[in-house]
Parts: sequence; structure tokens; C-alpha cells
Amino acid sequence: MNASRPLDEHVAVVDLGSNSVRLVVYDRLARAPLPRFNEKSLCRLGASLDEDGNLGQEAMDCVAQALVRFVSIARAMQVSQIALLATEAIRKATNGNSFKQRLEEVSGLPITILSGDDEARLAATGVIAGFYEPDGLVGDLGGGSLEIATVRRDVVGESRVSMPLGALLIARRMKDDAKEARRHVDELLRDRLAEAVQGTDFHVVGGGWRALAKVHLAAQQTAIPVIHGLQMETGELRQLAKRLAGMDEDELKAMPGVPGRRVSTLPAAALVMDRVLKRLAPGRVLFSSLGVREGWLYEQLPERERGQDPLIAGCRDLGREAARVPDFAQALERFTETLSIGESAQQRRLRIAACALSDIAWREATDVQARHAFERILRFPLLGVTHAERAFLAALVHARYGKRADDPALTLLDDSSADRAHVLGTAMLLGHRFSGSVPSILDHARLEIGSNAVTLRVDEATTVPDSVAVQARLSLLAKSLGCDETRVVTGSDDSHTNSD
Repeated sequence: MNASRPLDEHVAVVDLGSNSVRLVVYDRLARAPLPRFNEKSLCRLGASLDEDGNLGQEAMDCVAQALVRFVSIARAMQVSQIALLATEAIRKATNGNSFKQRLEEVSGLPITILSGDDEARLAATGVIAGFYEPDGLVGDLGGGSLEIATVRRDVVGESRVSMPLGALLIARRMKDDAKEARRHVDELLRDRLAEAVQGTDFHVVGGGWRALAKVHLAAQQTAIPVIHGLQMETGELRQLAKRLAGMDEDELKAMPGVPGRRVSTLPAAALVMDRVLKRLAPGRVLFSSLGVREGWLYEQLPERERGQDPLIAGCRDLGREAARVPDFAQALERFTETLSIGESAQQRRLRIAACALSDIAWREATDVQARHAFERILRFPLLGVTHAERAFLAALVHARYGKRADDPALTLLDDSSADRAHVLGTAMLLGHRFSGSVPSILDHARLEIGSNAVTLRVDEATTVPDSVAVQARLSLLAKSLGCDETRVVTGSDDSHTNSD
């Protein structure tokens, strides 16, 4: 990357894939990048390959036209860097190099043709960018190829492979003979994945496989309709994949959740998923919205930013933009530490993330603040978070606005997690009210939790007058902790005590 380029400028990636051409413009280069603009053109370049390995003219024209549009949009947005990444179709085509030259001429930009190993590495890197310390395997299904790689926390393993098992190729074989297509997939997987690790998490990348998640979410009518971080048991996903692989286009069109543009290739994507799961036997499957594009972005980051927690980084970015006083989140982290004795590393990162999100609804009308904050967190493109953790954050911030949430999404939480979310949210409500969301005031206050009393202790030199509103929030916190008494203490004065 260009080290002199500011990190707050827009960046864009155009993915010249075998099935579609997609432009994503990101708000800035960041640990948790936010898509600012996202559009794709379904050109089916890989499906246009003839017997001699040449790309079809109509498909190439479609790609060229889409690329001219995308580059024009990106330049109008004053994007500082545009990366053009080409994959399997252009890589393998007999006329791939000449087509690459044509695209470079019409766009005025260089095109990087990724090798199969590059695709596997970048897809795995995208998973690193999108999950908290991922561990296991990454599978990326495109139109022309399937890549599988190992990943351990923030390192892509040397064990990775690219196979000609893309959805377009397998769809063509299934049209001729579905059973033969299945045998072909099994043979390739057996030959190329002999050394694959079994029993670990399997992170799923690619639009064809994300379509399976969309069907699952539609069938379940889930309260958290978010693909990224969705977890499915291997057996459950295999059952769904087998069912979809045996459907014709009319049946798929009538099925809720099936993307219209994926109807012709969804059975192939489902077949490959079923056979891969049979071969790898992972403990669970996790769906990722991030892949090659975000893997490329991640590799452009300075080393210090790559090591950041994606959840905390993303929540802090959101909090800084939405909060009245961006620095207040750090004061709130310190204020809630008393309630967090013995917390695990996972609990701590969720608490820090929640502190960053605690003021995102201040502009809303007071009667809808809690609900709007709750729904926004359930659906916001957060990274490094499971669906259960997302529900925890939403419940916590809902309580920060004064109420205990009641929503189907909370069935993902056990009683202990739900109670913890309510306690922390109520403490944040007290912190905001007592200090007026001013860090210098909250920095001189701390909570003390006794066996039957909650004390708000304030340094005498910076004390602010007590109020009925503060007492009401302190009483709510005491109630959430099962305590009967509250105290507001200034300096060494222990005389101010209330009994509820």
C-alpha cells in the first residue's frame, strides 16, 4: 500500500469474477471497513467459455460495460485507490490475456489476475478480517473454482488448494448428469483434500453458499436476519443442501429466500456444499460476508491495525460518529469495571464494545431510543461477533436507555447473559445520567457493590449535586443486582443512604 495515503479516504475493489462483476466502495481503509456503495452485474463470464477455452463475446462486452460504469462511479466518489481483481474465468481462458488488455484500456487501470493460491489466501484473510480469532478451515465457492485454506487466529496456513469446482462448472455437469456431477465432485475432493484437517470450524465464503444461508434464514424467520456470523450445525446444513440440490428452477423460484439471480446455479452450490461437508466433517459451519475483497483490504492495513479486535474497532468507529462525546466511552469502560470482576476475555470485549455503542440513539425521540438502538445493533454490519453476542449487545444498549428488552432474538441468550446485559446496561444509564455524558465528571466517580447495597462514590473535589434522576437510576441498578440499599457518597462522607 501507499503509506502516504490517508486512511480516511474511500477505497474500492472491483471483483471480476466468473459469475459476476462487483464493485464495492468502502468508506475508508479500516479494521472494520463499511461498504459505502455495492453493485454487481451478472455477466456469467465463466459460463461463456467455449470448447477451445475462449470467453464469449457477449459476456466479455457485459464485463467491459460494467467495468466502465464502476470505475466512473468510483472516480466520481473521489476514491483514492481502485483495485481490479480477476479470478478463475479470466485466469484460465485462452483469450484471457487479450481480454485483460482490453479491460485495462477501457478502465485506464491495471488488473491483477489472482492465482488459485492467491484466491485461497485472500478468502482466508477475509475471514480473519471478519471474525474474532477464527480457527479452522475456509471455503470460498465462486463461479469457476472452489478454494479451501486453513486459518489460525490471524495467520493463513500453508495448506490451501484451488479446485475447478465452481458453481457454473458443476451446474453444467448437473444438467447433463446429476449423479455423474456428484461423483466428479467427490473424486476431486478426495484427490485434493487428502490432508485436510477434520472436525474444526468451517467458514463459508461466496455468494452461492451465502444463498443457502438466505434460504435458511427465510425458513426460520429468524429475529436476526444477518448472514455474517450465522452458525449452522453440519447435519442441518447438509439436509438443506441435499434438498436444494434436487430441486428444479420452478421449485426454487417458489421457495422463500432464494435469490432470483442464483436460481440456475443454486443446486450446484448446494451439491458442492453437501459433498465438502461430508468430506471435511467440520464441527460447525459459520457463514462469512467477507471474502477476497476484504482480504485484499486487510492486507493493505498497517500491521498495528491488523491486530485490532474487529468488533471493538468497528463499534468504536460507529460510536465516534454517533455519540455526543466520543471520549465518553473510555470513561464508561472504567466506570463499569467494578461490575466486571472475574469477567472472561469474551465478556470484556463485549462490554468495551457496548460502551462504544452506548450513545448511538441520543438523537432519537426518547420514547423510541431503546427500540431503535436495539434494532440497529441487531442488523448493523458488525464484525467479530456471533448472533448470540449481537443479541447480548442489543439487549445491553436497550437497558442503557432504561428498559429491559423483550424480543425473540433474546432466546439466543441464557439467563445469566440476559441478566448481565441488563445490569451493565443499567450501570451505563446511571453513568450517562450522573455525569451528563461528560468524561471528566465520570472519571471521578466509581461504583462499589456490597452484599446489600450499591454505592456511587464521588471524589469531593469534582462533585456535582445529587438529583432525583440520579437516585432513580442508582435504584434501578441496585434492583438489577438484587440489592435493597443505595448510597451516594462524596469523598469520605458515608452519610447519604437510601433504602428501597
